[in-house]
Amino acid sequence: MEITPSILTADFSRLGETLDEAIASGINWIHMDVMDGNWVVNRTITFGPALIRSVRNRLGPKVFIDCHLMTTNAEETWDQYVDAGVNMVIAHIEAVNDFPSLTEKLRDAGVQVGCVLNPGTPVDLVIPLLPVLDLVLVMSVIPGKGGQSFMPEVEEKVKTFRAAIDAQITDGGRGTKLMIDGGIKDHNAALVAGWGIDIAVVGSGLINDTASIRENLASINNSLGNNN
Repeated sequence: MEITPSILTADFSRLGETLDEAIASGINWIHMDVMDGNWVVNRTITFGPALIRSVRNRLGPKVFIDCHLMTTNAEETWDQYVDAGVNMVIAHIEAVNDFPSLTEKLRDAGVQVGCVLNPGTPVDLVIPLLPVLDLVLVMSVIPGKGGQSFMPEVEEKVKTFRAAIDAQITDGGRGTKLMIDGGIKDHNAALVAGWGIDIAVVGSGLINDTASIRENLASINNSLGNNN
């Protein structure tokens, strides 16, 4: 299971140094959480394309960057994130009116496509889209709601996607990746890996004042049985 950091817990005055530390620790995928102050329940505003462009310029072309759009207008603003240099746009099924149309536009722009769903959203809304998706992100917290812990009840949702993706791959279809985001730390990383997760987004479990990114990543890898 690959680990990608969410930068929301970083000190933004030292963001460049934090990113450099992450890459030096062996991380090659950066997850950018974009909140517009409207769509998430606590009305949080995080950052937008300008900061993402700075991250791309800092890290160069080889690091994979996705943007998770927790916004009301992904269908109107996706191109700003593509122009900023992301490799993948992940949009919420609950916030997009015509996901197939958005997918086609993103493909034409040369970037990968991800679809994310909240803990309470049925998998049936996303399963039909799997053949055209590069990634499915299952939220294990409610976006923008503070003080939450990891929600283990998303297990069946994850396993349903895992089975559907495996069947798709067996039939010669797209190798859609399965990602989880919300409350992932060293104590539950092995649990979600066992469910079949390919990529876990880790925020405070990776970027905190307690230990370095390298130390926190090593702790997660140890829990997974990895020695790197």
